[in-house]
Amino acid sequence: MAKRSLRTRLLRTAMTLAVGGSAFALSGCDPAVRTELLTGLETTTTSLSTALISAFFLSLEDDATGGTGLTTT
Repeated sequence: MAKRSLRTRLLRTAMTLAVGGSAFALSGCDPAVRTELLTGLETTTTSLSTALISAFFLSLEDDATGGTGLTTT
């Protein structure tokens, strides 16, 4: 079994604490604030997902049409 680096272990621990801590903090939060926060997170996640999927398909279209890909001059 391969040993994990210290950075990987710290990152995993930090992410676990962030996710667990945010869920714990939201449970005692005002319902209006919780709703606003979750709506903002949903909007951000949806926008990011849409942008990544669009970029993926644009790169496929460039390859199919013989374009130069995502290079800039």
